[in-house]
Amino acid sequence: MEQLEDEVFDFGDDKKGSLIFSPTATTCKCPQCGKLMKRFQYRAYDLEMDFCEDGHGYWMDEEGDKRVLEVMKKEEVGFERKVLAEDRWASHLQHLRSGSFLDKVLDLFFR
Repeated sequence: MEQLEDEVFDFGDDKKGSLIFSPTATTCKCPQCGKLMKRFQYRAYDLEMDFCEDGHGYWMDEEGDKRVLEVMKKEEVGFERKVLAEDRWASHLQHLRSGSFLDKVLDLFFR
């Protein structure tokens, strides 16, 4: 799953958010160990997957891999916008805290 997501999301695993939402029991068995798997909503999107709790992998419907790539592309765009907004806000705060700007504001009120 990480390799698939990394094809389109370059910001690292810690920035992707929670992978598994609302896991529930299923009657599907893991092809590797035979234990019952769990079904979940992939990153809270309308995309269901099954997974083995023993770490043997994830299974999805046909075309699921394409949907994962679409979801991660959207996540990356959203993350890029967030980073840009945070950088702009930090720059704005730094400007407001600069001595020259603060001096001008104080001059307006105390002259």
